[in-house]
Amino acid sequence: MQLSGSASLKTNQSAMNVRLAFWAMTSLFFIWGFITALNDILLPYLKGAFALSYLQAGLVQFCFFGAYFVVSPLAGILLERIGFQRGMVVGLLTMAAGAALFYPAAALGWYWFFLLALFVLAAGITVLQVSANPYVAVLGDERHAASRLNLAQALNSLGHTAGPWFGAVLILSAGTVVGDASSVQGPYLLLAVILVLVALLFIWLRLPALQQNDTSSKAGFVSLMRTYPQLRFGVVAIFLYVGAEVAVGSYLVSLFMQLDIAGMDRVAAGKMVSYYWGAAMVGRFIGAGLMRFIAPGYLLAANAVLAVLMIILAVNSNGEIAMWAILSVGLFNSIMFPTIFTLAIRGLGVHTGRASGYLCQGIVGGALMPLLQAGVADVWSLQWSFLVPACAYVYIGWYALAGSKVKAVPDAKA
Repeated sequence: MQLSGSASLKTNQSAMNVRLAFWAMTSLFFIWGFITALNDILLPYLKGAFALSYLQAGLVQFCFFGAYFVVSPLAGILLERIGFQRGMVVGLLTMAAGAALFYPAAALGWYWFFLLALFVLAAGITVLQVSANPYVAVLGDERHAASRLNLAQALNSLGHTAGPWFGAVLILSAGTVVGDASSVQGPYLLLAVILVLVALLFIWLRLPALQQNDTSSKAGFVSLMRTYPQLRFGVVAIFLYVGAEVAVGSYLVSLFMQLDIAGMDRVAAGKMVSYYWGAAMVGRFIGAGLMRFIAPGYLLAANAVLAVLMIILAVNSNGEIAMWAILSVGLFNSIMFPTIFTLAIRGLGVHTGRASGYLCQGIVGGALMPLLQAGVADVWSLQWSFLVPACAYVYIGWYALAGSKVKAVPDAKA
């Protein structure tokens, strides 16, 4: 499947214009951001409904991020066989199936059934990500691929912001009764119906097709990683970025409670976390514009350096200075995922679909790095444990300037 920017796009007689196709794609980014953010509501809700320990409730995120690790490489292979648009439809229908499973899970009152439903839901999101990210990257001028993907990811952040409000109104407002998880049935059934309707829309839409010069790529993981260093180092960069983003966000409330800020309680601390994610959304809109004038690699490096500096300031200060310093890391996180992604798939041509799967597999960092930071916090201190994600940003800075360079290499073989 040859992906070479606008030169590789062929349009059917009634195909949509590229700009309209891009905005249709952004709806997908909003959807998976919206549903992913519901986990922040679902976790405390299920904890109360099933009287779970923190470790048991934490399986919600573990199953969700674990799906990326298991499904991503399979999704990349699937795309080589059925193409990107059909891949999006498969992802949406799989998500719908996962959301629909919440209804019998609540009716039976089985926690493991909820975990299965979450895994299926996340599997669909994984297929959607593996399909949509590279499609947006090549939907137009290659020079502006990072800018386009940053703008699409900004809509993902908007969905991430809206999701918790939806969950709070329709799930948490109903209250929590031990042994009764019925409050999730209506909202997730509604999501299932919406996802099926969106899937039908994407079946009907005639998106610009990517030229399929070769649908039989047999290159394996080892071959691709050896042949394309920008991909090899990019998978590590995605792993570290997602791990750092999730790790920082996971411990903000606990950190704020230790900073001796006047009037700070758990509710106020929780509300402050919204600034972390909101800053990421704002930064992506800004970054999409800046990348029209600044090379993506340089902007990525600058953001990585600023993230490290803000963490160093946060761990060496107290009070509101430390709070605003660590919250600002969200702003510098903003462009990282889409920019790393586009740098990693440059020059991969026929192997882009499979490479996208391997990159999305790196999202499992979000399940592992918070555990590492927790271990450091137990041994040392919570405030200084934020140096763990700082180390990840150092690597990302190196990747931006050196590890992402495309080298002239022979095509990967099986």
